[in-house]
Amino acid sequence: MTNKKDRYKRIISFVSAVFLLGILTGMFAVVWYKYYSESIVLPFYRRGNWVLIGIYCILIILFFKAYGGFKLGYLKKTDMLYSQLISMVCVNVVAYFMISLIGRDFMAFVPILNLTFTDFGVIAVWTILTGRLYFLIYPARKLIILYGSRQAASLVLKMSQRVDKYMICESISVSEPPEKVKELILKYEGVIICDIPADQRNKYLKFCFEKSVRAYIAPKISDIIIRGGDDIRLFDTPLLLCRNYGLNFEQQFFKRIFDIVFSATALVFLTPLMLVSAVAVKLCDGGSVLYRQKRLTINGREFYVYKFRSMITDAEKNGIKLASEHDDRITPVGKILRKFRIDELPQLFNILKGDMSVVGPRPERPELTEIYKQQMPEFEFRLKVKAGLTGYAQVTGVYDTSPYDKLKMDLMYIENYSFRMDLQIILMTVKTMLFPAKNNAETDEGRISAQQNLNKEENNDK
Repeated sequence: MTNKKDRYKRIISFVSAVFLLGILTGMFAVVWYKYYSESIVLPFYRRGNWVLIGIYCILIILFFKAYGGFKLGYLKKTDMLYSQLISMVCVNVVAYFMISLIGRDFMAFVPILNLTFTDFGVIAVWTILTGRLYFLIYPARKLIILYGSRQAASLVLKMSQRVDKYMICESISVSEPPEKVKELILKYEGVIICDIPADQRNKYLKFCFEKSVRAYIAPKISDIIIRGGDDIRLFDTPLLLCRNYGLNFEQQFFKRIFDIVFSATALVFLTPLMLVSAVAVKLCDGGSVLYRQKRLTINGREFYVYKFRSMITDAEKNGIKLASEHDDRITPVGKILRKFRIDELPQLFNILKGDMSVVGPRPERPELTEIYKQQMPEFEFRLKVKAGLTGYAQVTGVYDTSPYDKLKMDLMYIENYSFRMDLQIILMTVKTMLFPAKNNAETDEGRISAQQNLNKEENNDK
């Protein structure tokens, strides 16, 4: 019965998304015809109006896709609401400038502003109603976890935070007899396969495939590398090709062009904010405005990263000490800069210089890198690309994400790199800046916690 219902899940999500898309587009059409269509210098004929409304619809789709606004049942209600709200702000801002461009003047802004607030109301109602309907039809899945080490505990804890989606009813060790494990798996709607030896994992994965049982798998480093490979064929033999050298020449070239254009444009628009931040830092305690720190980038090359100073001038006079959230070394101005990531903006100059990229693994200190490499020799794999101002691990991880999981996310980015992925990460970074939250911010306190957790983890990626 469950499998039959699952077939209609995409249809339900699609229909609900089309319904919301139709309402939002229809409201824009009303605003366009009522306030703008006759006010422009050369009014459109019928088809011109339709094209403009169609472009607005496409903008909604693009921004919703980028922010995950259509992921009904996948994101938390609050996360989905944030995603949709910021999407509509972006869409309506673009729409306003598009209308002004057509009208050859700055058109009245109030109608678009009122439309935005109306959009917020519609989206809130849609999110609440469709969310309740979705989870009424598709309640939390009853799962069993198949574990092989202590790492399973942290995964169970994370999944238990989504009781609306996952219900872990039982757990069993991989050391139990295979017949018993298979019998228990068949009693539930899915199995979480977490950190077990490769040969046993393959056996149970094939069993799940045979019995059409949903399987959630915690990937190993080798799995991520394989997923990034290309399908090729040697006569009648299928092969997976893993090139293992990071980005190719074309990707590096166009990524560098994008980095230069983006950082230069961002510096033009953000110069007023950066000047205000610099003055605030200087007036706070009279110390230096910028702070530089040695970090690692592509191929382990060292460089100095620049930030607005957010701590007292002699913060590390007694040696290196990572900051915690309530560290008394952080200045009052520094707390604001850190909260909204403004302290990172000087790294746009690092990007122009070529030391960093807009998107990539965050640059790590050489000292911490050596500590991580003692436990995870694969940690330096992330140095196959330039360090980034923002990254996949930063927009998807949480404040206490372990170094091993961050490494996996960085490798997922490297192995699945695309220009579209860079754009999506940049948009998600904007969301993180506008809605700063403790649970999805990469704080130094989180890095301390992660460093402590590192010693507790067992690296079974052999």
